[in-house]
Amino acid sequence: MVPMSRMRFAILSLSLAAASPVAAGEARPQVIPATVTSTEGLSSQEREMLDLAVRFAARCAAVLDGWIDKEVAQERLFSFLYYPVPATDPPKFTTDWDRLSDRDILPIEESVLAKSPLIQFAVMVDRNGYLPTHNQRYSQPLTGNLANDLVNNRTKRIFNDRTGLAAARNEAPFLIQRYQRDTGETMADLSVPIFVRGVHWGAVRIGYRAVEAR
Repeated sequence: MVPMSRMRFAILSLSLAAASPVAAGEARPQVIPATVTSTEGLSSQEREMLDLAVRFAARCAAVLDGWIDKEVAQERLFSFLYYPVPATDPPKFTTDWDRLSDRDILPIEESVLAKSPLIQFAVMVDRNGYLPTHNQRYSQPLTGNLANDLVNNRTKRIFNDRTGLAAARNEAPFLIQRYQRDTGETMADLSVPIFVRGVHWGAVRIGYRAVEAR
C-alpha cells in the first residue's frame, strides 16, 4: 500500500511532466512515416538500427510481460506513478518497478549498445518519457556537480521534451527523429513502441550518430 503523501507526490510529478514546455530553441524533430511492411527510403544504417530496435522492443516487452502477476501487478506497471528522489537536479524519480528494470532491462540495453560504436544510447522509456534504467555509462554516481551529473547520470529522469515524448508516445511501427540533446550533441533517435498485453506502454530508443544520408 503506497502512503497517501507519497501518492500525492507521485501524481503531482506526473502532472508536471505532462505540462512541461518544450525547451527554447529546440529543433523540430524530423519524422519518417512508416508502415509495418515498408521501409522504402531508409539508408542502410537506418535499416540496421531499425532491425536492432525491433528486436530490442520485443525483448523488453517480454520482460515486462513476465513481471506481471509474478513481481508487479499489471495496474502498477500501468499506473505511471513517479516518486521524487530528493535533492536531484534535473529531478529524478523512482517507481514501483524501476528496481526490476535495473535488474532485467539493463543487460538488454547494454547488449544493444555494444552492437556499434556509433550508438550513443539504447534505452527503454514508458509512455511519459520516464527512463527507469539508463546505460551504465550514463548511470555514474552523482557528484553534486550539475554539469558533470547532467552528462554522466541521466538515469531515472522523465525526458518529456518534444523529441522524448514523440518517441515515447508514438504507436506507429517506428519513428526516426534528429535532434540536439541537452548535452549539446546532435544525433538521430530511432524508437519502436512497446506493447504489453496489447496495450501501448512506451518505447525503446536508440540514439546514434548518422553516417549516411537518405
